[in-house]
This record gives sequence, C-alpha cells and structure tokens, in this order.
Amino acid sequence: MDALKLDITLPLRSFRLELALAVGRETFALVGPSGAGKTSILRAVAGLARPERGRISLGGRVLFDAEARVDRPPEERRVGLVFQDYALFPHMTVEQNVAYGGRSRTPELLERFRIGHLARARPQELSGGERQRVGLARALARDPDVLLLDEPLSTLDPHTRAAVRAELKEVLDHLSLPVLLVTHDFHDAAVLAGRVAVIVDGRLRQTGTPSELIAAPADAFVAGFTGANVLSGRALPGLGGLTQVTLEDGGVLYSVDVAEGPVEVAVYPWEISVAREPAQDSALNHVRGPITSLVRIGNRARVQVGALVGEVTTASAERLRLEEGDLVVASFKAAATRLVERTAGIDGRT
Repeated sequence: MDALKLDITLPLRSFRLELALAVGRETFALVGPSGAGKTSILRAVAGLARPERGRISLGGRVLFDAEARVDRPPEERRVGLVFQDYALFPHMTVEQNVAYGGRSRTPELLERFRIGHLARARPQELSGGERQRVGLARALARDPDVLLLDEPLSTLDPHTRAAVRAELKEVLDHLSLPVLLVTHDFHDAAVLAGRVAVIVDGRLRQTGTPSELIAAPADAFVAGFTGANVLSGRALPGLGGLTQVTLEDGGVLYSVDVAEGPVEVAVYPWEISVAREPAQDSALNHVRGPITSLVRIGNRARVQVGALVGEVTTASAERLRLEEGDLVVASFKAAATRLVERTAGIDGRT
C-alpha cells in the first residue's frame, strides 16, 4: 500500500517541477544535482510550499488538493522534517530540543537514539552524528506519518560521513513509516534507500532500486550520476552480433547492446581492469594510455587512463607497481558496457 502519494506541479525559479510519486513504508531517495527541485518536493509535502496544481495524500488523508481547495497547514500534516543543518535550537539542551517535538516521547527517544547521556548538552557541544540523532529524535517525537530528510549527510566530512551514514541506515531500517530522503550523492542514496528516483530540472529521469539503475541506466545522465564512465561515439552493427562503437577520439569499442547511430557508452569503474598488458581473458575492449591519476582509498585504488576511470584493489596496484605516468591498458568486456541515449542539457559524465 502506498502511504504517501504526490501528483503536483510547482513553479520554481527557472523551471516548473512536475512530479508523480508513490512511496510505501520504505526509505525512498530523491537524488539529483543541486537546484533540481528535490528540497522543494519536501517543502510541498510539509506544507511549506504550495503547488500550483495537483494532490498530496498521506495514509489516505488529503494534505493538499488544488481542485478541491484543500491545503492543510504544516502543523496538521503529521510530518517529521529534518533539515540539512538539523536546525537545532542552540539555546536549548538536547532534552529540550527533543521535547520541543513532543514531550511525552522524549525519554523513550533519548534512550532509543543513545543520546540520554547528552540530555543536558547544547547542540554546539555535539558531534555531527550526535546532532543528527537529536534532529531525528525531535522529528519522531511528533509521532509523524512520514519522515522527510533534507541532505542529512551533506555537512559532514568524509570520515564522519561514513560512520553517520551507517548509524542512519540502522535507524531507518527499523522505522515503520514512509521516509522521503533528499541527497545529491548517489552512494548515500544507494546505501540508505530501497528505491531511488533521479530528478533533474523538476523531472524524474528514472526510478528503481539502486541495482536496477546501475544495470540499466535510462540515459547518459543517469549513468554518469550513478558513477559510470560515459564516452560518446557512433554505433554500427558489428561482427558476431556485437555493436561496434567508434568513439569521438577515433578509438573503437564493442558492446553486446544493440544500437545504431549516436550513442553514449557507459562502463562502471569496477568492471575495468588495469594492467601492463592486455588482460588474458574474454575482454574485447582495450584502452592504452598513461595513468593520469592514481588515488588509493582504503583497499581500493581508482586509476584514470585517458577518459576512463578503473577500480582495482590496492594490493593489485602495489603488485603491478602502478604510478602516475606509467603506460597501462584498461580492459573491459563487451558485456560490461551499456549503450544509452545522449542526454540533452546537463552532462551526465563523471
């Protein structure tokens, strides 16, 4: 059963947001670049922005209906909203901040979010993760029918972000209400949400599970946004049922996807191997060139060769003694490529 339903048009500064969306008791992520209209959707659900037309319902209750002239005020919508900066009251203690959402549930939520020992602390004394837990506790103190999260990880540094993301996932996995989460980071969305919708300029480009978006991106923007390398070329039928793509730089790639004419070739970093010589396997695609960037992150290393970024283990990079400037071969299989539509407007490349 869909707990939250939206079908709205909302005029924004440079475009009209048009959206039809149904969210069940799940964590659903709206992901896209800054200025795509994501936060405006949360504001419309919360009653802080008024759509030009359409309808919003929550658990069968109509929150907004332009035609029927229904527009419930924010305090009647039973919505929990956690702002990007958490918007905690600096002059209040943790306990007072949570109680502001609803006094009766404060002791329970302090214990549930493991912030009871911080009850008398002020927000400025808390870490990023602690502030987030207080913001969530305050939002849930209202006993909402839907939880809205606006860029919950964007203000955190990379080290803190990973830890807080894991904590947030644990919390969300145990909620039994619809959660609508906004982020510009696909990795955050993929970790936290069961379903993801990519939105650009107020329009949904694609909706599905994170794995569905990666397996079959709708266009070049979605492919690039989900982390793929995206290369432009022209496709023609090739030998053996393969499609041959001549790239703009003159290189040739092969794909099992069927296409003809202008296309974008998408291939994800983890599907690319990097070696001194072409891989001795079934890979048909080989791109030679110098390493222009080599970044080690934990047990993985991201290696850029020309326009391609591949991902190998740190152990492999050390065994091959890879260094920037070394001539190498980036290889990947024809089955690893996705041929997708070129994207008008915003560039979907990494």
